[in-house]
Amino acid sequence: MTDTSDRSRVKAVETTLDIVQFLHQAGSASIDAVADGVGIGTSTAHRHLTTLHERGYIVRDGNEYALSLRFLTHGGRRRETLPANELIHRKVRQLSEETSERVQFITEEHGERVYMYTHAGPDAVKTDATIGKRGPLHVSAAGKAILANLPADRRKQILDGTAAPETAEREALDAELETVRDRGYAFNDEESTVGLRAVGVPIRHGSDTVLGAISVSGPANRLTGDYFHEELPNLLLGTVNEIELNIEYL
Repeated sequence: MTDTSDRSRVKAVETTLDIVQFLHQAGSASIDAVADGVGIGTSTAHRHLTTLHERGYIVRDGNEYALSLRFLTHGGRRRETLPANELIHRKVRQLSEETSERVQFITEEHGERVYMYTHAGPDAVKTDATIGKRGPLHVSAAGKAILANLPADRRKQILDGTAAPETAEREALDAELETVRDRGYAFNDEESTVGLRAVGVPIRHGSDTVLGAISVSGPANRLTGDYFHEELPNLLLGTVNEIELNIEYL
């Protein structure tokens, strides 16, 4: 029996998106490289690339093809639809200047964390957190802050796909998320990167919508003691409270 989801999918669209993903990873590639990388014939690759080029979604330099900035246009427009988008951006910048550390705002999409804004303060350490970068939610402070405040069934659905259920690690994570939900903020204590700590606080809209989370990250030798466990969380909670009040009256 044919799966219903298979019948509702369009093969040509899947091929086009596979090409987009391949070019995203490769940076640029020739028709032959695209065909080999995606697993399609050269003529098929040529037709898809020609269509994408004519619609402005890729650029061509000699025999090499690359994604165009049109994707940035669409992503930027999507970001602009977020409630209090400009205020969140401004607060990310202000927090980075006030703490001198790196501050980021992330949101959840398709069960992953997506960096929407990131700003480096004067003393911020370099990380791979760039706008648009994706990753699992449960390995970051902001991601855990989001997970803890999602509806239980949605949280379970996401975690079942990224953190194996019915294991000691999963039980510990579930318990941690319950604590995060109760106190209002999450920590990342060198869990994803040795020497890096972070504090994250969710931004909510109403009682059941999580817009995302703001986090401050920095080296473990600076984020210590009461500053890490009390001062930074309180600073973030105050900032988020202001954002949420503004959202309430949009």
